[in-house]
Amino acid sequence: MDVPDFRTVTVEALAAMVRDRTLSAAAVTEHALERIEVLNPQLNAFVALDADDARRQAAAIDERLDAGDEVGPLAGIPIGVKDLADAAGFVTTRGAMHLRDSPPVAADSTEVARMRAAGAVILGKTNTPEFGCMGDTYNPLFGATWNPWNLSRSAGGSSGGTSAAVASGMVPVGTGSDGGGSIRIPSSICGMSGLKPSHGRVPSGPPPPGLLDLSCVGPMARRIRDVAYCLDAVIGPHPSDLRSLPAPTESWRAALDDPALPARVLWVPSFDGDAVDSEILASCAAAVEMLAAEGVEVVEAGTLFDPAGAVSSAFVPLFLGGLIAPAYRSLLGTPAWDDVTDLLAVALEESLENVTVEAIASARQQATELSMQLGEVMSGFDAMLLPTMASQTPVVGGDGLIDGVETENWVRFTPLANLTRRPAGTVCSGFTGDGMPIGLGVLGHQTDDVGVLQTVAVLEDLLGLDPIAPDIDVG
Repeated sequence: MDVPDFRTVTVEALAAMVRDRTLSAAAVTEHALERIEVLNPQLNAFVALDADDARRQAAAIDERLDAGDEVGPLAGIPIGVKDLADAAGFVTTRGAMHLRDSPPVAADSTEVARMRAAGAVILGKTNTPEFGCMGDTYNPLFGATWNPWNLSRSAGGSSGGTSAAVASGMVPVGTGSDGGGSIRIPSSICGMSGLKPSHGRVPSGPPPPGLLDLSCVGPMARRIRDVAYCLDAVIGPHPSDLRSLPAPTESWRAALDDPALPARVLWVPSFDGDAVDSEILASCAAAVEMLAAEGVEVVEAGTLFDPAGAVSSAFVPLFLGGLIAPAYRSLLGTPAWDDVTDLLAVALEESLENVTVEAIASARQQATELSMQLGEVMSGFDAMLLPTMASQTPVVGGDGLIDGVETENWVRFTPLANLTRRPAGTVCSGFTGDGMPIGLGVLGHQTDDVGVLQTVAVLEDLLGLDPIAPDIDVG
């Protein structure tokens, strides 16, 4: 049997084919390597690859299966690891020039180690903006990652390398992280469903994770049931992450076999009255109307609490001042500073000058108050629905367009979930006139990851979309 296009088969089914020997792990891995060889020159999704080691991993999995051993739920599934996380044998560059000559790391991060233990084959590292600093993916070390739906557009960020690799069918799964929308933004832009889990669901590190106040990690795949299937293999506590949560008692993937409709949802077209692109708003509203037609009570927010000011004033000190600025302080005034991504360098200079210990403490207090306000607003609702992004997909290095007008704050919806540590997802609700995917966001209550997963699954089923990017002309 030929290995199917990764975009046309579920991760669960592909792993089952490897386990029952319909396919070999070696053949699946070779298919991934061939897809990377053909497509990566156009997309620049992978920035490091070890084909020989991947083949050795796959061969070892086949040997164990032939011997009757249990390999795990991700048997033979090839994955890419976002270059903010450690994968044994690879340099963790974080997209930064000053880290390019670092030695390869000796051990996997917890998430990668758990995926490897579940039978996954680690192929290499996927691109990210420098230190995951923005919702676009480019850096001075590796350059830009392009969107498989349109090679002139951004793949989003900061998990843009993983989203481009999965959406194009290079691999069926990859790892991501989300400190302000970095799983949801690229998933939305690339036509995928995605989940930012609750903080601590998937342990971060080791080494100790950065952006402790904001960031969490998790797997990325095209469809939400595959995301849940992979999450089952990696969730659960670990001593390296002091925030890590207890392991669930039931499978998250099984919870999506017959997902329950939410009873009551809050539909938020805009937090603050600021404009949202009309095509995006119409697509998201139509998806919400489909829920209403199924009997879900939909309440459109009138005067909602305005998180924009708190998000802006709390997010920047925590995102830049909490980790990134201290990591770069020693480079300021040295030749290495000239190699820092321009946008990041400007933000860091301001942060190093203005963000104090008191400012970070104040930002944490603001985040707590914001979480309490959000809890009140969402009381009586199963979930909040909102556009994943306010704008249409930007070009690399540019800002998104709202009704043709470039706007700097085009990802303003996503950081709320990070500041309040809520689980949040995205699902493709349709397409813009020029064929780019549109994302509808789902924000859940504290630790209600299953509720968010179920709502995303319900929307996937109702909308009936299975977004597959057009094949790329490779000449």
